[in-house]
Amino acid sequence: MNENYIRIALADDDEDDRMFFTESFDELKIKSKVSTFNDGVQLMNYLNQEDSVLPNILFLDLNMPKKSGLECLKEIKANSRFNDIAIAIYSTSASEEDIENTFVQGANIYIKKPNDFNVLKKVLSEVVTINWQYYTSGLNRDNFLLRL
Repeated sequence: MNENYIRIALADDDEDDRMFFTESFDELKIKSKVSTFNDGVQLMNYLNQEDSVLPNILFLDLNMPKKSGLECLKEIKANSRFNDIAIAIYSTSASEEDIENTFVQGANIYIKKPNDFNVLKKVLSEVVTINWQYYTSGLNRDNFLLRL
């Protein structure tokens, strides 16, 4: 990264979740630019624009109307233009099926949305400070689910 900040995007249909997410980064001492999208269609429309600035890390909710997070994940992984985006699944679901599906489809990490704001800040700080190049080179099913 040449910039002195990290570009972060969140696609989530829940307005409260988007607000808590952006507030977390406001409170964290991490230089970041956060963009939020209300659903998968809005996210993919943005990403597919030729002049869009791609995020370094994309947090993707699974259960969204119009286009699910899994559908977005498949589209992103099918396009080599998006190869440098680390994808964090960010969902209320902790079902083994969802975890397995997103792992197989190529997500980098799976995070169950925390209910506590301080835990959310800790989780987001952890994810943003991961050295993704090193982390993804040793990715396996055991370190895919982030547990804090």
